[in-house]
Amino acid sequence: MELCLGMIVLCFVFGYGDCRSHRDRSPDDPYSSTVCGYESCPKGTPGQINVHLISHTHDDVGWLKTIDQYYYGAKSDIQIAGVQYILDSVVDALLDDPSRRFIYVETAFFWKWWLQQDDLMHHTVHRLVKEGRLEFISGAWSMNDEAVCHYSSIIENFAWGLRKLNDTFGACGRPKIGWQIDPFGHSREQAALFAMLGFDGLFLGRIDYQDIEKRRKTKTMEMIWEGSDSLGKMSDIFTGILPNVYWPPSTFCFDLLCNDPPIMDDPRLEDYNVVERVATFMEVVNNQSLQYKTDNLIITMGNDFNYQNAHVWFKNLDKLIKYVNAKQTNGSKINLFYSTPSCYLNALHQANASWPTKDDDFFPYASGEHTVWSGYYTSRPALKRMEREASAFLLTCKQIDALAQLGPADQHEVSALRDAVSVAQHHDAVTGTERQHVADDYALRLDRGVKECQETVVDGINRISNVTKPLQFEFCDLLNISICSITENSKEVALVLWNPLSRTLNHYVQLPVVDGDYDITGPGGTKIPFQITPLPKHTLLLPGRLSNATHEILFRAKLPPLGYTAYNLKKLAKGGVSLAGHTSILRKRASGFADDDFVIKNEFLALTFDQSSGSLKYLTNLETNTTISISQTFAYYVGSVGNNTKEPLRASGAYIFRPNCTGAGPDCSRPLEGNGTYEIVKGPLVQEVRQYICAWVSQVIRLHATSKKVHFEWQVGPIPVGDGIGKEIVSRFSTNLKSGTEFFTDSNGRQNIKRRRNFRPSFNLNLTEPISSNFYPVVDRIFIQDETAGSQLTILTDRAQAGSSLLEGQIELMVHRRLLVDDWLGVSEPLNEPGLGEGLVVRGSHHLIFTNIAKSPRRHRLASHDLYWHPALLLLPVSSTTSQADLNRITQSAYSGLSVDLPVNIHILSIEQWKGSSLIVRLEHFFEKDEDPVLSQPAVVNLKDILRDFVITSVREMTLDGNVALTDVHRLQWSKVDQEDYGTLGTDASKIHRIPHDIGTTFTLNPMEIRTFQIEIGPSL
Repeated sequence: MELCLGMIVLCFVFGYGDCRSHRDRSPDDPYSSTVCGYESCPKGTPGQINVHLISHTHDDVGWLKTIDQYYYGAKSDIQIAGVQYILDSVVDALLDDPSRRFIYVETAFFWKWWLQQDDLMHHTVHRLVKEGRLEFISGAWSMNDEAVCHYSSIIENFAWGLRKLNDTFGACGRPKIGWQIDPFGHSREQAALFAMLGFDGLFLGRIDYQDIEKRRKTKTMEMIWEGSDSLGKMSDIFTGILPNVYWPPSTFCFDLLCNDPPIMDDPRLEDYNVVERVATFMEVVNNQSLQYKTDNLIITMGNDFNYQNAHVWFKNLDKLIKYVNAKQTNGSKINLFYSTPSCYLNALHQANASWPTKDDDFFPYASGEHTVWSGYYTSRPALKRMEREASAFLLTCKQIDALAQLGPADQHEVSALRDAVSVAQHHDAVTGTERQHVADDYALRLDRGVKECQETVVDGINRISNVTKPLQFEFCDLLNISICSITENSKEVALVLWNPLSRTLNHYVQLPVVDGDYDITGPGGTKIPFQITPLPKHTLLLPGRLSNATHEILFRAKLPPLGYTAYNLKKLAKGGVSLAGHTSILRKRASGFADDDFVIKNEFLALTFDQSSGSLKYLTNLETNTTISISQTFAYYVGSVGNNTKEPLRASGAYIFRPNCTGAGPDCSRPLEGNGTYEIVKGPLVQEVRQYICAWVSQVIRLHATSKKVHFEWQVGPIPVGDGIGKEIVSRFSTNLKSGTEFFTDSNGRQNIKRRRNFRPSFNLNLTEPISSNFYPVVDRIFIQDETAGSQLTILTDRAQAGSSLLEGQIELMVHRRLLVDDWLGVSEPLNEPGLGEGLVVRGSHHLIFTNIAKSPRRHRLASHDLYWHPALLLLPVSSTTSQADLNRITQSAYSGLSVDLPVNIHILSIEQWKGSSLIVRLEHFFEKDEDPVLSQPAVVNLKDILRDFVITSVREMTLDGNVALTDVHRLQWSKVDQEDYGTLGTDASKIHRIPHDIGTTFTLNPMEIRTFQIEIGPSL
């Protein structure tokens, strides 16, 4: 007995034998494996249809329940789903039979589970991973959305998840495949990012119903997706469309949550069904074989939160495999076996076939004639903005943590925000397609993560400035509604502004204050000009706003790259001498108001407004002496309230945008016309036109003294629904530009995609929803061009939104939605955000750039970075107890982590502490090829300029996520149809990057390249 127990312990702890397996292995066992990866894959049978059965679960990191409720299985009255039980049960089932395989995707859930397991389970899972029986696919913290996520957040999501897998399981835990089975459309930039991660392939679940119909008929369900024109072959990735989204074939869901029949194989039973079940499944296989190119097929066997009792699934799959394969003795050519997506991909690679290509994206996604999934591009706009702010602040937090070389406690705080931002990328999080209490949970996690990282930022600034006693800096998190108790109530405040960009930045700082006299000084006591202006009426009347501030103070700060400058704001005794700029406010028909149109302008731009209405009429670029007619208006679409029982009755909801009309163009919308009430604010640093459109819509059009863009700051809500009508609000810019049917939107904030009204590049569009089918995701920018005039109008957004150009010369962006019925796609809750009770009020910004086409990329790309990675503001109330010596260390000089500004087209996408004494530095060239005659050229960077205060002892280039050395990446190569010379089949032993080896610390970046380096550092200089 003691000997037996000892053998059991050795079996589990050291991975000897099969432990709980029901059978011993022999050298000829086709499932026997001691290695992971492609070498561990089961071998198909030549001459047969080899069916790769994929056992999987799709576990949403929040949707109808919060992430914690899903993990623990709480709130079963909402949904029966407990992820911990899935992982417990799957491990047990895999140990029962070595032929079984299972894939897992969501690292956020797996890591929760892993931390709760004992050493015995750790060794067991290690063995399953090493043998390829439990395989991680994709590996991100969550399965991110592809429409509304910014590329920097996507990278962070993958870097965080893959780091956990790499540190825990090594090479065997490294995914080779992207698995985007549930996002509602797919972006070209995401494809390029997967290639840069070193992945060999990508599988998608949802594509347009018309697109997949064509692909099934033409056997083009699998292709080479060309991810970037700038990056060329290195951004190509094999992409497959799954046959049933990610679900099992009809009637073959064997989960306890399903109602499909199990395989009843006792012939004595009245309900014996083996013959019917086998025949039905073989028919599924034969039909699918008509849609795919090779004799290898993939069939997913799983669904949402399946395998909570994995034994039920695997027992029936064992029987299905047994009885279908038994038909081979009667001449059947169908061969079923457990497999994984990577094993399926490897089998396709060995087929040596040539594949069609794709160079556009999969937006917008429609699942039916009247079910266009373009509403979620805007749904929950406040959460979308919060996610963006948190993601941008994470970059600042990691920078300061790395440059200050803070300790483990601060690393924990950085990780808290990493976790929250990565969870928020989930395709039912930032999309706004979750239930309200789940959205509240996402917001709470982001808020807590930001507050944790704020502590890191304070610690880092104190260390960098070498203060003797830490200064107690604070943050004002409600500046978006002009609330900051520090500037409102303190007589003197030290302001520290951190610039996360790699170049010097001139930035306008706007702070709420009470009325009075003030003084602002910069480094060395330099007097800084500023302007004080009364707050707009709509700001003062915001629901729930509790603040003493009645004015805002504005000044222009000059900030060094990757560093900070400090300023001092002091309230003076009445009548004190300062450099305050004089502000005048004129109201409609006020004394001295001329009857003619009025103009606000600076040296670059002039805006002309109609005197009677306060509406924008003309925009002039004074540099090019070009004028266009332009109006900016608000309107709303009435959301359809169909009962969803059939396609023509589909309602508008969290996912779906379906206006209640049949017309094409803005005639389908209802204008929000103002009553002509407005104010004009003129001062030396900023001029404004404040428009009061109606009781729940207002706007400030702002032109700063040195700005080459126009700032539209809008406030919308609470959207009234007392009339029983759900409304979808758009901001519409109409011009006389001859843009034809074309317009451009960004892909995840990076490359640009050309759009054409009523058109899809991949299939002939049968247009049944002329409005919603022409809306696309706008993460960062949308623009139109008049090639004859050589002019371009670009609108930059401060969050993801739905955008379109429904008429020539027009751009419209959806800013807010409030709907009263559900669209019946799973949420079972209307998109009706309560706000503070009466409905949600949303504030946001659009930034307009008007110049010639040639100059536009430089303008909008640099402005985009300025807006996304804006400076972080720390505030210190100065009192008699504040150490003047320590205060002077910060305020009397500026700090930069760089020796010099980096090239204008280069951005430090990340600099962070990694493992031991190493740092990860991620650099990007953010211009596309041929976009700008100067900035689209390659750029050279020396890492010593970035890490001037460190001794660099070694540099290794890594994959995009930073976890694998580029020299260890060997991507599968594929042949394209009509391009048989596309490189050799087999694996590519060269770098992902097409540039030659660089030596030392100096590197070249080509357009759109992102290069990641792991840098070992010695003691600081």
